[in-house]
Amino acid sequence: MGQLDGKTALVTGATSGIGLAAAQRFAAEGAHVFVTGRRKDALDDAVAAIGAGAVGVQGDIGDPADLERLFDEIRAAGRGLDVLLANAGGGEFAALGEITPAHYADTFDRNVRGTLFTVQGALPLLNAGASIVLTGSTATRHGTPSFSMYAASKAAIHQFTRSWAIELAGRGIRVNTLVPGSTETPGLLGLAPDDAAAAAMVEGMAAGIPLARLARPAEIAAGALFLASDQSSFMTGQELVLDGGEDQA
Repeated sequence: MGQLDGKTALVTGATSGIGLAAAQRFAAEGAHVFVTGRRKDALDDAVAAIGAGAVGVQGDIGDPADLERLFDEIRAAGRGLDVLLANAGGGEFAALGEITPAHYADTFDRNVRGTLFTVQGALPLLNAGASIVLTGSTATRHGTPSFSMYAASKAAIHQFTRSWAIELAGRGIRVNTLVPGSTETPGLLGLAPDDAAAAAMVEGMAAGIPLARLARPAEIAAGALFLASDQSSFMTGQELVLDGGEDQA
């Protein structure tokens, strides 16, 4: 018997990396999974990889019309939502003197606005006892040159968790933040300009982690499952940090 048997989950930003790994794990544990992504080809590939009747809804969480269409599809399924993993987001390097209004808007729209209105839109669909999991970042725990916009946007996510956990407690809905450390995903590797730079970046990151390597997406997905399932039934407003000991180094 799976940990999410009979439950319905939504994972945003599920076409690769942590989101895809989490959606696969949720489905393997018995959940009926809805997934989103901006690119149809990548979304189709993700749905095929997840299997188990996964439903893909193409769209951008920053677009209100796309969010409305997403929740209409979930509503039509008639099961409500038991798990929401608000994972869509991202960021790019930009030194303080290089940050533009467009860079600011793109980062905060994806990570803050998108998360806010995804959770808000899901509220009428959330069943009693549902679990909301927001994807945070260890970038909020220390300074990183040229990554201030991303870190600041993720700091907002952590504060959403604390506030929403109190707001939604009366409905028995839990809200927690999944905090991955450096994880070997296409999104992370894509921050480097080429393969050689990506390899050097991974090596440099691993050198600062006591376990001497980056996380695998499946390892972060295991944390997402813990927060999504009844195994964390008395946990809300908290952060689950999976960083290989980096914060202790």
